[in-house]
Amino acid sequence: MTTSLFPSAPAAAMPMTLPTRPSTLSRFTDFIRRRHWTFYAGSAIFLAIILLLVIAPWISPYNPAQQNLRLRLNAPSATYWLGTDHLGRDVLSRLLIGGRFTVTIAAITVILSVSIGTFIGIISGRSRGILDEVLMRVVDLLIAIPDVVIAIFLVAIFGPGYGTLIASLTIVGWTPFARLARGLTLSINSREYIRAAEVLGCTRRFIIFRHIIPNTIWPIAAVAFLRFGHKLITVGGLSFLGLGVQPPAADWALMLSDAQAYAERMPILVIAPGLAIFLSALSVTWIGHGLNLETKKTNNH
Repeated sequence: MTTSLFPSAPAAAMPMTLPTRPSTLSRFTDFIRRRHWTFYAGSAIFLAIILLLVIAPWISPYNPAQQNLRLRLNAPSATYWLGTDHLGRDVLSRLLIGGRFTVTIAAITVILSVSIGTFIGIISGRSRGILDEVLMRVVDLLIAIPDVVIAIFLVAIFGPGYGTLIASLTIVGWTPFARLARGLTLSINSREYIRAAEVLGCTRRFIIFRHIIPNTIWPIAAVAFLRFGHKLITVGGLSFLGLGVQPPAADWALMLSDAQAYAERMPILVIAPGLAIFLSALSVTWIGHGLNLETKKTNNH
């Protein structure tokens, strides 16, 4: 038996493969695939409503403000699909154009509320101490004041209008998001990767934008859609009371208010705007419900 004078070469090492981070497209696909059925149903209804409102100026058959008293309270027909109101205005045209104001005001209010509340909540949760106490006491004070009371107060000073309506709903509307963002931030602060980032000397800004915000997006988005439905109802209620959009502008709640005296003779005047408000609020509530279910499922795991 012969032995080699030279040691045999070591076997080639197997190449090490590092785990790769999933792409944005794959994460989005996985996100869509895991949603509850209410998310899909709500999204379909809401997107259909938004599409109709976006193209409303091009598909509205008549000018929503055009009056013709000779055609007042006409029943639905091939000419006027949803009939005419007490001033002879086309109900379908007013329904399409009026929804743009209601949904836009609610959307702006929710976006402002989410932005302000999330910022204050994260700052409060990260700072703690005296600043945290002061911010949370301000939240406790504002959350006890109803939206309608603030709206009446602002209307008495500045008069009714879009700006007054948005301001009155935003002044109190950010408080639930501040509470939620603060609670999520306090929970995230106790995790190991946050402590590791602090030990490594990462800046507060880096920790907030790299770790805090990405882990609070979906819970806050779920609540935002749920609050969107609430804001739609609130905007409608304030406009119904005359504190929001003013005539002759078209608005779903104004259409309901104008139709009260003619509800028995022309039920469609009440059914059309009422159904529009109901479907809009239901769709965003279903979206929020679907997101909320997935968030709870993820937290349980």
